[in-house]
Amino acid sequence: MSGKLPKVAVLLAAYNGMQWIEEQMASIFAQSGVDVTVYISVDPSIDGTEVWCAALATKVSNVIVLPEAGKFGGASRNFFRLIRDVEFDGFDFIAFADQDDIWCVDKLQRAVAGLEQQEADAYSSNVTAFWLDGKTCLLDKAQPQAKWDYLFEAAGPGCTYVFSNRLSQSIKSSVLANWEVLQGVTLHDWFFYAYARSCGYRWYIDPVPSMLYRQHDRNQVGANTGLRSLISRYKTIHDGWWFSQVQFIARLTGQEFDPFVASWLPLHGMQLFRLSFSAWSCRRRMRDKVLFFFVCWLKILVKNKG
Repeated sequence: MSGKLPKVAVLLAAYNGMQWIEEQMASIFAQSGVDVTVYISVDPSIDGTEVWCAALATKVSNVIVLPEAGKFGGASRNFFRLIRDVEFDGFDFIAFADQDDIWCVDKLQRAVAGLEQQEADAYSSNVTAFWLDGKTCLLDKAQPQAKWDYLFEAAGPGCTYVFSNRLSQSIKSSVLANWEVLQGVTLHDWFFYAYARSCGYRWYIDPVPSMLYRQHDRNQVGANTGLRSLISRYKTIHDGWWFSQVQFIARLTGQEFDPFVASWLPLHGMQLFRLSFSAWSCRRRMRDKVLFFFVCWLKILVKNKG
């Protein structure tokens, strides 16, 4: 690609984003060392997001707003729609964008360089979370990848993901073939990581933060920091959501027949007991490995008590 800027399709999912989307788009337009085209899919909004995006597309040739496609009800379905409907032919890389972040000027250039240097097909990075009161916090997701971590967590915020055309086309084929089933996936970034890793694609997690990750009351997931976040995440485990998504993603990625996965996939008493002793290979961060062990045991105790 020497002498020619890498062509990147940025897929942006929007919903009631007028408070932040203009600043985000400005940071995307400011990207250095790449040729960017932005595709926007807007979940029906009440704050004028559709009108603003449509007006932008009439003024800027490298912004394309996809036709209205009904209500998605969540970022994952919106991103799956973008994967389904955007043609990737002619692009070297595909990137994902949320509506409310601020990208570093070299975000995509660094991702492209990382993919080429690491001979990888998928890239993600650390981010710097920031709050309205000026507080900031590095979110470190760049621990060494574990053998099975992809069945239990994402590679980091999906808004940092950049894929090669080769991987993007493979994901598109999977999305088209499993469209109805995929509507049950809550977190697209978790599924994309699981798909890539389960299919043998190399994934590089950059320790350098590539963007400012805005934190506010309407974050669908947000930064995993503090006691409030820990309690919120425990609730998703206690009510069964997290374990059900683990099972769902294992089956979607065809891992259910692997002997290791089959030994715990029902996620009942003895299966959870066995799984707890594999915590080292199921999460990346040391703290999460320890928590994983205790979560399995807590789930066993709660189930037995019930």
